[in-house]
Amino acid sequence: MYNQRSGWNIVLAIFGLGILGITLFYSNYLANKLKESEEKNKQMFIEATRFIADNKNDYNADIRILSDIQQRFALPAIVEFSDGSFEALNWGEQNDSNEEFIKKKIEAFLKSGKVPEDYPAGDGKIYFFDSQLVQLIRLYPLVQVFLVGLFIALGYYVFNASRSAEQNRVWAGMAKETAHQLGTPISAILAWIEHLRESYSQNSDQLEILDELGKDVDRLDLIADRFSKIGSAPELERTNLYDQLDEIKSYMQRRAPRRVNFEFPDRSTIEPLYVNVNQHLFSWVLENLIRNSLDAMDGKGSIKAVVKTQTNQISINLSDTGKGIPSNKFKSVFAPGYSTKQRGWGLGLSLAKRIIENYHKGKIFVKSSKVDEGTTFTISLPLAD
Repeated sequence: MYNQRSGWNIVLAIFGLGILGITLFYSNYLANKLKESEEKNKQMFIEATRFIADNKNDYNADIRILSDIQQRFALPAIVEFSDGSFEALNWGEQNDSNEEFIKKKIEAFLKSGKVPEDYPAGDGKIYFFDSQLVQLIRLYPLVQVFLVGLFIALGYYVFNASRSAEQNRVWAGMAKETAHQLGTPISAILAWIEHLRESYSQNSDQLEILDELGKDVDRLDLIADRFSKIGSAPELERTNLYDQLDEIKSYMQRRAPRRVNFEFPDRSTIEPLYVNVNQHLFSWVLENLIRNSLDAMDGKGSIKAVVKTQTNQISINLSDTGKGIPSNKFKSVFAPGYSTKQRGWGLGLSLAKRIIENYHKGKIFVKSSKVDEGTTFTISLPLAD
């Protein structure tokens, strides 16, 4: 699913770049056409100015027409006379008489590599500049990209927030419905176990099997309770972290292959370390991580838990010697539906992230991983008061 989404992102990016390219090309085409028109106006202005200068004493109708053309010239220009004086055209009333502004414009003109033309009506030079319309047309694609990008970003944010809220409601509804459906068969199984206890009360071997069945049914009941808490704010209790880790280790070690070694802190030799957690949900997170580690190790290796304390924070580093995760998938593993296994829905780590970050105000992330060497997940939680 995420590979397909990446493919669609590339297609959309190419499509967007195509639109941008067409916009840039068309805007540049319009700007060049307008510039060609302005070049004609420049030449008309120069010719009119030259003709008027050459025919000062022959003031006839043609000269009046050319004078009118000269006065109607709308492009910004600066005339620099040989005596060092300037005449600015079409810069606005304030700038036309601002010598500092005129000098800066001439300096920028020369830095751009352009060459002024000889002034036809006297000894001097004339600097022609692009009109404001040409400049605005050239800036138009950038403005368009900014506005479209802002619209897309806003739309993506709103859509993503709406979709996330909808997914959360769906997950919460499915979890509660699952817990409700599990309740009936669990109650029936408990009743059958009690009936079998009475029937085999004298058979110690059968009673031992029934004890293990009872533990597994209790675990099913715990799972149903966990599902029922999804979507509602769970109650947090002050808990010794090492007791919680030891309980999870004992449960998972009995169900793991014999060639998997568990290295967890020995709670009997360590000062208690208290955190505020919901034990059912927090143990679910740890079980998910350990179960993923077991799946990644193919029946042999080691799983290690290291606890570190910082100012008002504790970090649990859970490491394995499994297949590892590529560095470009560190964030994707927490996305709903992401999975590298043939079975499963790819919701375990997504729910783990929700439990740690939304309910316990902590963080969970892939601290490090190397393909074929192993992975370390880190859970960070605030210390209890």
